[in-house]
Amino acid sequence: MQFKRKLGDEMTGVRDLKTLLKSMQPKLIKEEFVFCTVSEEFFSKIKIEPLLVFREEEGITLVLEKKTADENTLSYSGTWALISIGVHSDLSEVGFLAAMTKKLSDAGISTNIVSAYYHDHILVPFEKADRALGLLTELSHG
Repeated sequence: MQFKRKLGDEMTGVRDLKTLLKSMQPKLIKEEFVFCTVSEEFFSKIKIEPLLVFREEEGITLVLEKKTADENTLSYSGTWALISIGVHSDLSEVGFLAAMTKKLSDAGISTNIVSAYYHDHILVPFEKADRALGLLTELSHG
């Protein structure tokens, strides 16, 4: 899975909370994702392209497609759906993630958030993906 920056995209994101909420454009990514953890040594030997790599004191966390984890016999618990938020949010905006996570939390949907340079991404339990997408779409319509 790869995202490409479009020519002409601005380098600064939207800061106004109302504009962000109205412009969310949540999109469900079709793949099934998992969280795994591996050692630095193991990670340097495997040939995979995870969606996310985060180094922690205890080990490396990988977020990758379930099929890739299965092919490499990596352990995981639970599967996750990825919802990408289409608006280019400013990294210093206050309240945008809180509004989305509150909406999902109120519906009993757990979230794991990744904020990248251009967009925010929400991982939700795979079986709750459609409900989460509906709630975020509802939030964007006010």
